[in-house]
Amino acid sequence: MTATLTTPSTGPSTGPSTAGLPGRPRLWNRAFALAVLAGCGSSVSFYLLFATVPLYAVSVGADGFGAGLTTGAMMLATVAAELVTPRLLARFGYRAVFAAGFLLLGAPALVLGLSGEMAAILAVCVVRGLGFAVVAVLGGALVAQAVPAERRGEGLGVYGVICGIPSMAAMPLGVWLTESIGYAPVFAAGGVAALAGLAAVGGLPGRRPVPEEPLGVLATLRRPALVRPSIMFAASTVAAGVVATFLPLAVQGAAVALLAQSVATTLARWWAGRFGDRHGSDRLMLPGLLAAAAGMLALVFTAAPALVPAGMVLFGAGFGVLQNASMALMMSGARPADYGAVSALWNIAYDVGIGVGAMGFGLVIVHTGYPAAFGLTGLLILSAITVRSRKAQK
Repeated sequence: MTATLTTPSTGPSTGPSTAGLPGRPRLWNRAFALAVLAGCGSSVSFYLLFATVPLYAVSVGADGFGAGLTTGAMMLATVAAELVTPRLLARFGYRAVFAAGFLLLGAPALVLGLSGEMAAILAVCVVRGLGFAVVAVLGGALVAQAVPAERRGEGLGVYGVICGIPSMAAMPLGVWLTESIGYAPVFAAGGVAALAGLAAVGGLPGRRPVPEEPLGVLATLRRPALVRPSIMFAASTVAAGVVATFLPLAVQGAAVALLAQSVATTLARWWAGRFGDRHGSDRLMLPGLLAAAAGMLALVFTAAPALVPAGMVLFGAGFGVLQNASMALMMSGARPADYGAVSALWNIAYDVGIGVGAMGFGLVIVHTGYPAAFGLTGLLILSAITVRSRKAQK
């Protein structure tokens, strides 16, 4: 039987909710459960191979540039696909586009180990990037469409937590399994994890979710109510790219700090959803920015080992709050027809911010060293407060 998505009200959820009252709408329904199932499979597939594929490229003769090129090609394809996914959703509906995304993400992984040629490896990375973009954009749009508007923030938070936990485990697990049993089983596991998401496709709508003509992604850039939260969020994703890429190079024992950051991000994302539904997600943007900036500024003191994990907990909490609050805020003012475009804009802010952070920090560090560059990153986050201030003045 095909699930039918209910269309929640699209007004902002800024007032108190009906938490605890008998009439409070249910969070879980068939479409939401299917979105969570699909998101888990795609996250496991993506992150299981995220660090493994560059290692494989080096093992077959690539240098450091070639290893980095595998990730760069995948992320470039991801951003390109995010631009067109909302239009595909509007034309073909969730079922067909989701199925295509899972196939593009999973099937190439099954043949990745058959060739040691760099061109073949890059082709697989590009195709998998296209598939991941489709699944990521549609996952956020489907959650916003499936859950009641009064609990949208909590729904996005729960989705982020359930999909985030496997992603935290899958990346180190992929590296460990590669060292233990080889590349081929890991590639196969990544392919199967994505293709398992096809089991959720049959329960999704087969046609476009709403009759209205949707916005394109470029059209969202003319909507200040969408652009401002995405800019504020992007400032934190720049820092996330810096942390993931360079903290292990700057600090001994960075694994503990990175784990602390991941846990704090996941928990804060869930908490922010519940708080935002009751009191408004807009109230969380400034505290999230301040916490993320303070965490990055703490990394100036890289010689003080106790401050690094503490700073990462603070940054992780702010980053998690901004992840949820920015998405919920953007969705709250959008029509259901535009959820795909809004989700795409949010995902682009995430992916581009991480890429810019990693590349930009690499250029800065040559002239400043790690502590000063971490401090400049914290100041960059703080500068995004001016975006919120302009909104407040309108």
